[in-house]
Amino acid sequence: MNTADLGLPVDVPSTALFTDHYELTMLQAALKAGTADRRSVFEVFTRRLPEGRRYGVVAGTGRVLDAVENFRFNAGELGFLRERGIIDEPTLEWLAAYRFSGDIWGYPEGEVYFPGSPILRVEGSFAECVLLETVILSILNHDSAIAAAASRMTSAAGGRPLIEMGARRTHELAAVAASRAAYVGGFATTSDLAAGFRYGIPTVGTSAHAFTLLHDTERDAFRAQVDSLGEGTTLLVDTYDVTEAVRLAVEIAGPGLGAVRIDSGDLLLVAHRVRGQLDELGATETKIVVTSDLDEYAIASLAAAPVDAYGVGTQLVTGSGHPTCSMVYKLVARAESTDPKAPLLPVAKKSMGAKTSVGGRKWAARRRDDQGAAEAEVIGTGPVPAELVDRQLLAELVKGGTVVAREPLDAVRERHIEALGGLPLSATQLSRGEAVIPTEYLVNAPA
Repeated sequence: MNTADLGLPVDVPSTALFTDHYELTMLQAALKAGTADRRSVFEVFTRRLPEGRRYGVVAGTGRVLDAVENFRFNAGELGFLRERGIIDEPTLEWLAAYRFSGDIWGYPEGEVYFPGSPILRVEGSFAECVLLETVILSILNHDSAIAAAASRMTSAAGGRPLIEMGARRTHELAAVAASRAAYVGGFATTSDLAAGFRYGIPTVGTSAHAFTLLHDTERDAFRAQVDSLGEGTTLLVDTYDVTEAVRLAVEIAGPGLGAVRIDSGDLLLVAHRVRGQLDELGATETKIVVTSDLDEYAIASLAAAPVDAYGVGTQLVTGSGHPTCSMVYKLVARAESTDPKAPLLPVAKKSMGAKTSVGGRKWAARRRDDQGAAEAEVIGTGPVPAELVDRQLLAELVKGGTVVAREPLDAVRERHIEALGGLPLSATQLSRGEAVIPTEYLVNAPA
């Protein structure tokens, strides 16, 4: 059956089923056992950065807040669960009234993180917190992976603007999230109109090869585009012969031609030749935009080329080889009873492999050296050392179920620039290496 026949909306009004089956079976068992109301603390962290990466980027926090607010079991969701026999009636009744009423703290969106960083801390009853695991991880793992790739590409571009153009290389809804994450990581614009509509990201675009091929000649195509969009437009010059196309472009648009785009070939060589030709034709202010499966390494290789902007698609929306951050959502502390005043006990999984974790409700701070550069990510439980009180990273995002920390996307983008600027210079090197600063633990008191 064609999924269009199902009448599925593009916007999903409830995020409640963006979860795994076992979240609900755990809930049912905990309700029956009388442990569902135990006060609990869950934390999101990653045990390691993707291979070769020096830092991670927190992205998707704003989308997490939206998802938590819209985590509601409406009649349709409840009917599905009842029809499939996934949970029993008492659990269905509990879900019908579900509203997250706990607290969420986290690294502000746009901040950088390292192995072990408690990127998000979710506090409330076990029942209300455990249900949010999958949707939170889904958002943070995807968006942070894209933002990290975008940040590396932005650094490689050395101040030249980047255009996000990967919508056709991923799921249509993931494309919108990817545009948002890329903007957080430093991209200037997107080709995706849905991202522009939803998040206010500047959108750009002019024409593809199909437009040139539509017309009888390249001259006709350029003339039609300039007549419609003005001489400041960007003309695509590699459909046939680049040299002839550049000549035609300047002849038709004049020296005020906005830009030419190159989408194939040896970009370094072609960019130099096109720049020389444009200058000879008097189009000294015409910019050169390059596209064609770029990643941070290809962008860096073009640093000496006369390129003014880059368009990036496939490698960006796939995290440039690392489409997830491997973040996990773990219970780190829980009360010994359902008494609201019961103390929290640190808990942690014991494992023979690399899946160990540190129990306890944690704080995080970034210690800096005498020059103001970060030198360690310090994570601990119990009292915060006096010298780190003003360096704490976690901010309150949700209080008593109410979102308290929404902010404009441009503020998030600026925060990332500031956070990256506070790291050692080696953070932006593309050569493979370990996290640019170490993680230190100060676990000296119960949860």
